Amino acid sequence: MQDFILCCGSTADLSHEHLKKRNIEYLPFHYFLDEKEYADDLGQTLPYTEFYAAMARGVMTRTSQINADEYETFFTPYLENGKDILYVALSSGISGAYNSALIAQKSLSEKYPERKILVVDSLGASSGYGLLMDTLADLRDAGKSAEETAAWAEEHKLEVNHWFFSTDLTFYVRGGRISKAMGWFGTIFHICPLLNMDDKGRLIPRRKIRTKVKVISEIVKTMEEYAEGGNAYDGKCYISHAACLTDALAVKTLIEEKFPALKDKVEIYDVGTTIGAHTGPGTVALFFMGKKRAD
Repeated sequence: MQDFILCCGSTADLSHEHLKKRNIEYLPFHYFLDEKEYADDLGQTLPYTEFYAAMARGVMTRTSQINADEYETFFTPYLENGKDILYVALSSGISGAYNSALIAQKSLSEKYPERKILVVDSLGASSGYGLLMDTLADLRDAGKSAEETAAWAEEHKLEVNHWFFSTDLTFYVRGGRISKAMGWFGTIFHICPLLNMDDKGRLIPRRKIRTKVKVISEIVKTMEEYAEGGNAYDGKCYISHAACLTDALAVKTLIEEKFPALKDKVEIYDVGTTIGAHTGPGTVALFFMGKKRAD
């Protein structure tokens, strides 16, 4: 195993236990629930069930990204202990955290010129960002250096496909990701938009699907179209959900029918509090390796 620290933000939306097992360090974002500040510590302080129940009641949420000083505080102990760092950031298409990490990188590189501090823009979010991190942990454990691991991430990160749907458009409208008109029509006509992340790491509405049953079918058909090797795909496949486990399980069941090699291999995680503060309850997201994302 190479002697470098692999780390990310809490917005990779894997469980605390999974990250610990894979030896991936993480730095929490921050969120506010009814103006009380919490660390996004993967549901340890406030369980996800309580967070989403509060949102459903109308409690206001907002988030705060990691600033450069926090990155410096987080990175410094590793550098002082002689460790190099590979930090992979939440997509710059939806957050300024990547730029803050670059500011910290520049400052710390001057203080610790003998150390390597590598920063990669994941161009991903939620458990798609997590899937990338898990893959990078595989490379690290196979003996790749920090530079080799970072180079692989840069070359292949757009192959991590991100597809989302939501049965509740309230928070997408509030955050400006869906227009008010689309939100109104979506609610009236039971439209569940199918969205994905483009090559700049931005969340883009792609298709308007009527009813939850149809959008679940459509998201799996999309995977058949885009997954590496089509229905023979046997790589990592993650699903994340925001307080709608039944819907996530329905997607998992259909995937296992269409992709026999994934039987009992699809992993389900919660959409964390930072991402969830913007999506609200009702979102299901599907992640897998496949065709490179484009506009």
